Amino acid sequence: MLYSLGQCYRQLNKRFDNAPLEVSISKVTFIEALFASGLLGKTERAMYKNLEFLERKRLIFYTQKELRFTERGYKQFLKLQATLQPYMLHERFWASHAIDNKKLQAKLKR
Repeated sequence: MLYSLGQCYRQLNKRFDNAPLEVSISKVTFIEALFASGLLGKTERAMYKNLEFLERKRLIFYTQKELRFTERGYKQFLKLQATLQPYMLHERFWASHAIDNKKLQAKLKR
């Protein structure tokens, strides 16, 4: 959930990289978008509970109907991203680079 929130903010704020602006998202909007995506495979209530847990751990906070990272929470997100980055690079590479079919051999599954 923390990683997904971080990626959401990264994507939303990309267009404002060169401006002194920052996009914020409400808890309801974030949960609705995440639920509709099917990425977590959880109910909306479970997602609310997960966000409440992150608030208790002081990784995020909720103020004026906006979700925000705490400094500690953002550092945790960056650690998660650094851990997952090598795997994501492999996935992107193999999704965009196919091996020449002449060098492959197909066999029946066991």
